[in-house]
Amino acid sequence: MELILGLISGAVGGNVAGGLLKNLNQGTLINSIAGIAGGGLGGTILSMLGAGGVANAAGGLDIGSILAQMATGGVGGGVLLAIVGVIRNMIAK
Repeated sequence: MELILGLISGAVGGNVAGGLLKNLNQGTLINSIAGIAGGGLGGTILSMLGAGGVANAAGGLDIGSILAQMATGGVGGGVLLAIVGVIRNMIAK
């Protein structure tokens, strides 16, 4: 369940980042795909670093865990979209 929340919030984060950073916007489909990948990777990396362990200590689906997954998914999605946008803009030049 937590992975699904991270993936969904990653897609939202990717599209929000694309809307805010017009020069990195890749369109809704690419924004969503990059966001989903970033949301999954962001949650996984933070869990390995120990940041996800704090939220998961209470059993998994408390409000803190849900908000942590949504935050890490959204940030991860936005960051990965920014990376993809910069790379695609460099290739296009």
